[in-house]
Amino acid sequence: MRAMVLFRTRNALSETELPKPQPSPGEVLVRVDACAVCRTDLHTVDGDLPDPKLPLVPGHQIVGRVAGAGANAQRFKAGARVGIPWLAWTCGSCEYCRSGKENLCDSAQFTGYTRDGGYAEFTVADERFCVPIPDAYGDVEAAPLLCAGLIGFRALRKAGNAGKLGIFGFGAAAVLITQVAVYQGRDVHVFTRSTQNREFATSLGARWVGDSADSPANQLDAAIIFAPAGELIPDALRAVRKGGIVVCGGIHMSDIPQFRYDLLWGERTLCSVANLTRKDAEDFMNIAPNVPVRTFFETFPLSDANTALDRFRKGQVRGSAVLTTPEALPKAGRQAE
Repeated sequence: MRAMVLFRTRNALSETELPKPQPSPGEVLVRVDACAVCRTDLHTVDGDLPDPKLPLVPGHQIVGRVAGAGANAQRFKAGARVGIPWLAWTCGSCEYCRSGKENLCDSAQFTGYTRDGGYAEFTVADERFCVPIPDAYGDVEAAPLLCAGLIGFRALRKAGNAGKLGIFGFGAAAVLITQVAVYQGRDVHVFTRSTQNREFATSLGARWVGDSADSPANQLDAAIIFAPAGELIPDALRAVRKGGIVVCGGIHMSDIPQFRYDLLWGERTLCSVANLTRKDAEDFMNIAPNVPVRTFFETFPLSDANTALDRFRKGQVRGSAVLTTPEALPKAGRQAE
């Protein structure tokens, strides 16, 4: 099968012929139809994250169809459409797993990081961690839901019942979660340097848009930082009221600058989001068609993965970049302009 393989970090992916993977007990073989590019893929390729499996097939926003099954894998029939997200496996027996916090399992494995992912024609996955895809979405438009959507949704939950919600950065996750927050009746305030993104946020129902250093008329109940920029944390703390929360939604962030204690004082809370749970995936896939959450994307052939990564790195993709194989089925009217 064809695959785009990372042999060394800080190097381009290599188009490589690999043997088709064989599913182990409890796993399914999935023919990949679409795989969205995530900022975590960039962090992996660029060497920002430690100790990836090498050589590695990146990609963890995978939509495909079951093409085979290992022993005792009975959850999905042949041809069933599934999504494969970041969380690939957990031990099931540690304190975190037993308390509903499997996202914090110390033994967890991750798709496209410690296990081969979806920048390939086929991949394998533990069937317990696969996600059914709602019929309302085509293959290409569903792919960004599997990380940008899921991690964004977990970050939104961490923000609690915030009526006035700030969103810092307006990449793929922010685009999707703005729609959910507006659907839930929240007043969304988007902080982004890009004039184009401000217009985009307004079109999705944001109540206020501005630069990260700007101040809305009223203090916020909570803020989510999706941009991987530690320097935004003081701005976000400054924007939330006493008792408010700032949620860092990324897996990697640049260093946080020193800031005055009074920005945190007043029982403000600063927290991160780590990975996701299967319950997050189930709940988000239930709410997404009801909003309905629209994904915005540009498509690239699998062999153009390096181009997609480079454009994503430079901020030249509106919404998500999605790698496709010829079988992928987009829905009409979602292609980003």
